[in-house]
Amino acid sequence: MKALTQQQVDRYRHDGFLFPIPALTQQEITTCLAGLERLEAALGSPVAEAEVKWRSHAYAHSPWFNTLIRHPKILDAVEDVIGPDILVWTSTFFIKEPHSPTFAAWHQDGTYFGLDPHEQVCAWVALTDASREAGCMEQSSSHGAPRQLHHAPLGLANSINRAGQTIMEPFDENNPVAMALPAGSFSLHHEFAVHRSAPNNASHRRVGIGLNYLPTHVRVDSPVRLCAMLVRGEDTYGHFDLVEPPSAEHDAAALAVHQRVSDRYRENYQIQVKRHEERYAGAGA
Repeated sequence: MKALTQQQVDRYRHDGFLFPIPALTQQEITTCLAGLERLEAALGSPVAEAEVKWRSHAYAHSPWFNTLIRHPKILDAVEDVIGPDILVWTSTFFIKEPHSPTFAAWHQDGTYFGLDPHEQVCAWVALTDASREAGCMEQSSSHGAPRQLHHAPLGLANSINRAGQTIMEPFDENNPVAMALPAGSFSLHHEFAVHRSAPNNASHRRVGIGLNYLPTHVRVDSPVRLCAMLVRGEDTYGHFDLVEPPSAEHDAAALAVHQRVSDRYRENYQIQVKRHEERYAGAGA
């Protein structure tokens, strides 16, 4: 083990989530928030109000974000649960403005990913305090047996997830765990972890970033060949087109890579939404 104890790994395997894990220094937090501020200044709006592509894959266009996805304390913990050969294949800003109604319904991240096998882990990094008042994630334990549940993309108003994906079948909603995170710490959760989050009732902006990591043997079951970035170890499988880190912030080359990564991700996402709906329609659900 590099960062976690065996007890922590066992807890992650049983519950599907683990928190809190300290990582960033105050200077590193400041650097990340400054990078986000520059991005939003360039966009002329908060990330959440800009074109959807800007919420994801910032490692393709911003060196500060590329440094974050390679943070040794994050990667050491990720390695302890998925092994030493690690890809980042997507990432997302999860930002809730002060006193905003933004929320997430009960859902599983991996529903519309199409990954095989199901071994993705998300490191959710808090750049500001993600307290219960600020609308932190609430997780329901998978009790060692994670499985895909039936979802529908409901397009819910104020959903932090643009599709508004929501679980449509009964599951155990009792005793969810409020996964509060102080700024600079992160959590881990499996792609089938069942979770939600409430609105931000705090007076500060809740800024979180989800970093989605895969072991290199995982592939996407899709006619679309997706992109990823190797952040530790080696890739001997070649299931993704590997992209290089940006050499400058938001330059033409970086923005072209970001556009390619985003276009392929969105194309696959729509394919997976349709497959999921067909699967459950066929099952009579």
